[in-house]
Amino acid sequence: MVNSPQREMVEKIKVQWRHLWQERMNDKVRAEGVATNDYSMLFVDKGTGIHATRNFKPLRFKEILEQNQIENPERLIPPNPLIGGWNKFIKTSITSQKTRTASRTLAYVEPQRERQQLRKGGRGWLHK
Repeated sequence: MVNSPQREMVEKIKVQWRHLWQERMNDKVRAEGVATNDYSMLFVDKGTGIHATRNFKPLRFKEILEQNQIENPERLIPPNPLIGGWNKFIKTSITSQKTRTASRTLAYVEPQRERQQLRKGGRGWLHK
């Protein structure tokens, strides 16, 4: 179990993490997010790009915890949805059941009805 000084440290880091993302400045010309303050626990200085569109290594909360020498950072943050978690469970278990019922409805073919004679020889409702 994680001891209380480390929990307090993680909570402080989470608070700074939230402030970093809430107070960032979006530079629309360069298409990036820029930090507006210094965040010492996150190792981010004022003016550092924290979000960009190309050729950019994004900030990872897990890496920040490791740099702050927190033991077992995996236990403190939820897993990536691609690896596992509730979203992965929903995608693999629940939504896959819907496709089974959909395939059954696609297999049903409505019986062909005999076509009726067209009115006015197929010319439509024009009166000439």
